[in-house]
Amino acid sequence: MTFHPQLHAYVERLLPTLSTIPEDRRETLDRIAAFVRERGAASLPARLVFICTHNSRRSHMSQIWAATAAAWYGVDGVETYSGGTEATAFNPRAVAAMRRAGFEIGEVPDDVANPHYAVSFAGDDTALDAFSKTYDADGNPREDFAVIMTCSQADQACPFVRGATRRISLPYDDPKLADGSPEEADRYDERALQIAGEMFYLFSQVHG
Repeated sequence: MTFHPQLHAYVERLLPTLSTIPEDRRETLDRIAAFVRERGAASLPARLVFICTHNSRRSHMSQIWAATAAAWYGVDGVETYSGGTEATAFNPRAVAAMRRAGFEIGEVPDDVANPHYAVSFAGDDTALDAFSKTYDADGNPREDFAVIMTCSQADQACPFVRGATRRISLPYDDPKLADGSPEEADRYDERALQIAGEMFYLFSQVHG
């Protein structure tokens, strides 16, 4: 698989930093990696559903980076999804941060309030359809999946997710706090980098 050049360079710079991920975060990521390995050993798909409150920033970034990392390491059978406890829109600031990382993202004309984005990480991949939705929306799995809570608010508001066989809390600070400030782009890039590193660490453990 041939990754987009800018994204490939981004990942190459990222890989040497994986050892700096804090131990408590690595322990949580190892639990997700164990789920992926278990499903693979049973010849079953490893479905990962990333949830944050509005499905607008962190859950989208996590879904996209998880799919990218799985492809990078050649881990088959991984399906990534995202959702929220309510639907809003994939925030354009988060979209911009992912473009800066090297993803090719095109907007698909559809819903002006909640647009669909075609997110591509490689020249020969099928683009991800990224738009805001609730975690139980049509198209997301209803059973046999792991749910990863990417924000503490959703974690508290949604203590039970029907159909999930594994529930793991992996919260990230919300870059929304910097919206409208001079630090806005830096905070979004910082969060994208953190999530990328953790998803690549996760799949490096699956890959072995």
